[in-house]
Amino acid sequence: MTSETNLTFPHFFERQESMEIAGYIIAVLIGLSLGLIGGGGSIITVPVLVYLLKVDPVLATMYSLFVVGCCSLVGSVRAYRKNLVDIPVVFVFGSASMLSVFIARHHLVPLLPNYFFNIGPLAVTKPVFLMLMFSLLMLLTSISMIRNARNNQLTIVPAGDQPRKMLPLFLQGAGVGIITGILGAGGGFLIIPALVLFGKVPMKTAVGSSLTIMTFSSLFGFFSTMAQYQIHWPLLMSFTAIAIGGIFVGMSLSDKISAGSLRKVFGWFVLSIGILVLVHELFFSA
Repeated sequence: MTSETNLTFPHFFERQESMEIAGYIIAVLIGLSLGLIGGGGSIITVPVLVYLLKVDPVLATMYSLFVVGCCSLVGSVRAYRKNLVDIPVVFVFGSASMLSVFIARHHLVPLLPNYFFNIGPLAVTKPVFLMLMFSLLMLLTSISMIRNARNNQLTIVPAGDQPRKMLPLFLQGAGVGIITGILGAGGGFLIIPALVLFGKVPMKTAVGSSLTIMTFSSLFGFFSTMAQYQIHWPLLMSFTAIAIGGIFVGMSLSDKISAGSLRKVFGWFVLSIGILVLVHELFFSA
């Protein structure tokens, strides 16, 4: 699972140049998903970095924090200008998320053992464990996207007259922060239902607030622990810039394409990638 590992993938990915090109093409798709539907595509950042750009899985979770944070920043600025960010909710959820991201990156990730156990001939090492957990997160994310694509919104309707439940919101933020810190994923599919249910936030505002939360928690997680890693800035900056470029393309097309249909397409795409990651780690990572 290191950068020197030979991965068993289709023949057109065998050459390093082809794999890098494919990685940057998918970076555009990541940005497109954020620009068109407000999220979803960033969940595939880690697999792209690991399998196509040959980044070590532990380092890839760190890179993903930067990519997700920068991409979310673009979306959150746009949402803020449209008055679609709930500041009190962002403060409660975001502060809990940032705290738990810090704990995860500084304490939990270093505590993960280099070797866990064996599943038959498969030795579950720290990189394999991270990718297995990430594949499960991708499966959950894809199912959420596919299920919610029908009505282009979550099936949760907040009760407008009920008070906000800030303690559950804070606890949910802490849980999402742990996931973000360990796996480098933004967790938007977990944040939005929490904001709607406990924060009583309308759906469009929940999306904008979610992007704002992911911006703060992801970038905080990256910059607070970047000294622990040797970062390849040219690769990271170029990947991030291409993804952000995709966001602006997506924004320009957002009024012309059905977001519900796109969410379903991206959901199936994330599902297929999640299955590929799971199969690869279980059967081909030895």
